[in-house]
Amino acid sequence: MALIVNQGFAQKVKMKSIFNGKTLKGWTVTPEDNIWWEVKDGNIHTENDPTKTGSTLWTNKEYGDFIVELDFLMGKGTVDSGVFLRTDKDQIQIGISGSLKRDMTGSPYIPGKSYPKEASGVKELLKLNDWNTMKIKVEGQIYTVWLNGQEVVTYQSENMPEKGPIGLQLHPSNEMSIDFKNIKVGKL
Repeated sequence: MALIVNQGFAQKVKMKSIFNGKTLKGWTVTPEDNIWWEVKDGNIHTENDPTKTGSTLWTNKEYGDFIVELDFLMGKGTVDSGVFLRTDKDQIQIGISGSLKRDMTGSPYIPGKSYPKEASGVKELLKLNDWNTMKIKVEGQIYTVWLNGQEVVTYQSENMPEKGPIGLQLHPSNEMSIDFKNIKVGKL
């Protein structure tokens, strides 16, 4: 159970696992011809193919206001991944930005705006060769991101839909791998 303090009162949020550790049941891959995503050793593992094609793993369910929490482990290559929030137009970066050529983990990425706000303190918090925990609270157009228990950014989006799926990104044009586990969502 997550405890979120908001406007002076505590709000308990029941967190529910959305990954069973065995299959990708409850998730959809785009493009549909899945050669990128698999369950390996109880984790969701993704890796680019030789053509460096990108892909997104989407929840089948859509969410309004929610908290998503997950663990990620950056693998080989130049990791450029992220978590999509209700749409592929609002993303929280994990790893190296292809455009900025530096780590932007925890920062929002908006197509056409690039990184409108940079997450703070990430260099000290991010464990490059170990599991990291990211928590994202999405309420209306505002999202807040925590990395390994520390708040790193709050951002107000402009055109985020009221409801949509959560996505995990495998960026195209890279040679990389990343693993995810302990993926939980709580509705606000």
